[in-house]
Amino acid sequence: MADKRLMLPDNRIGLGLAALGRPGYINLGHGEDMPGRRDIRAMREHCHAMLDHAWARGIRYFDAARSYGRAEAFLADWLEAHGRRPGDLTVGSKWGYTYTANWQVEAEVHEVKSHTPEVLERQWAESTGLLDGFLDLYQVHSATLDSGVLDDRGVLEGLAAIRDGGVAVGLTLSGPGQAETLRRAMAVEKGGRPLFAAVQATWNLLEPSAGAALAEAADAGMAVIIKEGVANGRLTDRNDDPAEAERLAPLRAVAERHGCGMDTVALAAILARPWVAMVLSGAATESQLESNLAAQRLRLGEAELAELDTLAEAPETYWARRGELEWN
Repeated sequence: MADKRLMLPDNRIGLGLAALGRPGYINLGHGEDMPGRRDIRAMREHCHAMLDHAWARGIRYFDAARSYGRAEAFLADWLEAHGRRPGDLTVGSKWGYTYTANWQVEAEVHEVKSHTPEVLERQWAESTGLLDGFLDLYQVHSATLDSGVLDDRGVLEGLAAIRDGGVAVGLTLSGPGQAETLRRAMAVEKGGRPLFAAVQATWNLLEPSAGAALAEAADAGMAVIIKEGVANGRLTDRNDDPAEAERLAPLRAVAERHGCGMDTVALAAILARPWVAMVLSGAATESQLESNLAAQRLRLGEAELAELDTLAEAPETYWARRGELEWN
């Protein structure tokens, strides 16, 4: 069967459900954004309200994962409630992590990573059981060279079967080795053609190290989707850490110059990269989403982009700091 071409919406901002499908997440101040109760019913209503607002504002790409608590189920319920049909929107999800927090904010382990053929088979069945017909993109969740997922014959054959069945296959990246992992993935072929049609990577003003590799991927025909564009809240007005004030001064200055939020500038800087097809908003409230969407209207000058480039820190430093963020 010919590969299904991944068609991303013209609106270059999508909604990621990492902060909406489970009661706890690592974004700064996440707990303040949630309903008064964080039981499943309240979270479902909150997620549906966010999906409604996103749809009304023109968002047509939605990103979930097996490890995002009930994100896939909430999305499936919303699609059914509104009578959405495949083709009305683009849906991506991921496999490779299993949610283990049992709907608790403070859990010893929130998710467990395993990139085995058995996990792929199980989670593919779970994802299609909820989103059958709507899944356009199925991604390896946080692929790294250490996990061995790009060398596992059983996994690669399983992914090729998904691709040949009409769903585009991609991978998401994490850690300081994103570029190396991506270049290795670009060389993977099954059936005489590239396996991966898309890559979802962390790229932001603090961690731009994968930029060159992402540009290469775009040139090779892969759809480049950017996650964590505001660095889990570090690149927003919510970041009041005095230790980061000096580093963030250029971002704050540009935001004040344009009369917008720091998050708006951070996302506009990503949209200014020609190799970016889609940027995910991780908003948990309507006001956050509005501020994120304002990035589509903000045009940054070359001097401003150069000023913002000074925020970059060493990848090892960035990922160590991310690993220290608390679930809340």
